[in-house]
Amino acid sequence: MNKDSNQKYATVHYKNYLHLDKILDAQHLRSASPDNSAAHEEMLFIIVHQSYEIWFKQIIHELESVIDLFDNHKVDERNIGTSIARLNRVIEIFQLLIEHIRIMETMTPLDFLDFRSYLFPASGFQSFQFRKIENLLGLPEKERITYGGHHYAAFFSEEEQKELHHIAIYKNLFLAIENWLERTPFLKFGDFKFLEYYKASVERMVAKEETAIKASDYLTAQQKQMRLKMMGNTDTYFESILDPIVHQQLVQEGKQRLSYDATLAALMINLYNEEPILQLPYRFLICLVDIDELLTTWRYRHAQMVRRMLGRKIGTGGSSGHDYLHHTAVKHHIFTDLHHISTLLIPRSELPELPQQLKQQLGFYYSNNA
Repeated sequence: MNKDSNQKYATVHYKNYLHLDKILDAQHLRSASPDNSAAHEEMLFIIVHQSYEIWFKQIIHELESVIDLFDNHKVDERNIGTSIARLNRVIEIFQLLIEHIRIMETMTPLDFLDFRSYLFPASGFQSFQFRKIENLLGLPEKERITYGGHHYAAFFSEEEQKELHHIAIYKNLFLAIENWLERTPFLKFGDFKFLEYYKASVERMVAKEETAIKASDYLTAQQKQMRLKMMGNTDTYFESILDPIVHQQLVQEGKQRLSYDATLAALMINLYNEEPILQLPYRFLICLVDIDELLTTWRYRHAQMVRRMLGRKIGTGGSSGHDYLHHTAVKHHIFTDLHHISTLLIPRSELPELPQQLKQQLGFYYSNNA
């Protein structure tokens, strides 16, 4: 074994491996001065936010790896299982980050005021890693809420702005998933007229619900009319999947993002998720919905915490505080189209029966002559 190999396998101390001297010496309380004792709660504030940034780094590590796995013309099906495992890790981290807010809330509003003045003009809005996570997931720039009239990347270096722009336009999870869905084999139906059968199933489902509503003894005539209107039919909610032209119009209007083929593939995966080959793709899509939901939950809990701490005060960085954060929770969604697939689902009893040959292609099928 040569000298380099010996160095590679040399023993390492726990402290040195984790660089604990650097990490544990990174909490500098600005409230501390020769004339004043440090505000006790500032230590908690710093450590929680440093923890966020460390976990953000891990989320970025996982998201970039998943994007790389899908950023090919042909995705190895084995990569789907790997991607699910990594996205599940992201899900667990987001759940942990939501719990961090409970720790922050052990600090009272008066505790926060003891050192808040030392934070100006710093703000969580200046977290480059968090903006990178939003872009890696695929948050569209046109849907972002401006921060005090400034572009979301205005507070970063030119190099960081270029990186964020490149991710938003060329390399993010939304684009990778859209491209993957468009090239999945689930859209190759052969002679099976899926949309014709699907439309007939929707019409039967709607007719049954309409009959049940009209026959109800406890609904008033006005309530019946309202429910019939809300129920939708093949000319309303389902029209976007039955007519590609209607779908494209919705995309142009900004009401949908996924392409028609990608939406149809996602619908097929959801409807026939019990078929063996579709089980992993279905779990993968569920991971994306879970991440979107947890990110919204984190935004909402953050907004609630800020309202609890600041009331109507503006944020240290100049934002509207609670109002700004609340609006981001309402508007900053990424995989909305996957949520809306539920609108297009029909009961299993109405599901078009797959031809045997297509069913075999979606299962682990082997003939006796194989």
